[in-house]
Amino acid sequence: MTPPRPPATDSRAPGPPARRRGRPPATESAGTRDRILAVAREEFSARGYEKTSVRGIAKAAGVDSALVHHYFGTKEQVFEAAVEVAFAPALSAPDAIAEGPADGVGERLTRFVFGVWEDPATRPPLLAIVRSAVDNDTAATVFRRLVATQLMRRIADQLELPDAELRAELAAAQLVGCAMLRYVIRIEPLASADLERIIARVAPVVQGHLTAP
Repeated sequence: MTPPRPPATDSRAPGPPARRRGRPPATESAGTRDRILAVAREEFSARGYEKTSVRGIAKAAGVDSALVHHYFGTKEQVFEAAVEVAFAPALSAPDAIAEGPADGVGERLTRFVFGVWEDPATRPPLLAIVRSAVDNDTAATVFRRLVATQLMRRIADQLELPDAELRAELAAAQLVGCAMLRYVIRIEPLASADLERIIARVAPVVQGHLTAP
């Protein structure tokens, strides 16, 4: 009588885990959402808005694209969520206005904004945001909405002066323009100029926009 054969074994090496489909368990949802968002920031930073896709984000995060849509919606909404997190350090700029006398607000705000750009931890996501906004109309719309509602409006509320919103926007235009030329386009000599020298020249202009009669 022939002895029974041992159960067959698969000698193949285990492959990467399959992407999960559908909604994750409730206990995993927060971690999954954060992972997708972190991957989205990396994808937008590396590829820009135009070349990044929801499918690519899902593949890099190890989930199904339907799950990305479940948490964030459209590609534009994924970008907006990623931008909001990356832009968070700059959103505390209005606090720079409240701390100290009014005649120093220009320098405090200028120093704060350039400090965010100079920080190696915050510069890459800011560069990704600005580059995407320059290259794509949808990304530009998201960026403008974020700046207008979460940054400029809060700065304007701090001023308590006539035309506060216009003043805040002019100050922002001055700072964003300088940052674009220094960090994105890298025009010399501005790109390599001493930071304190730049602040000394830009701060009085920002002060004038915010508080001059």
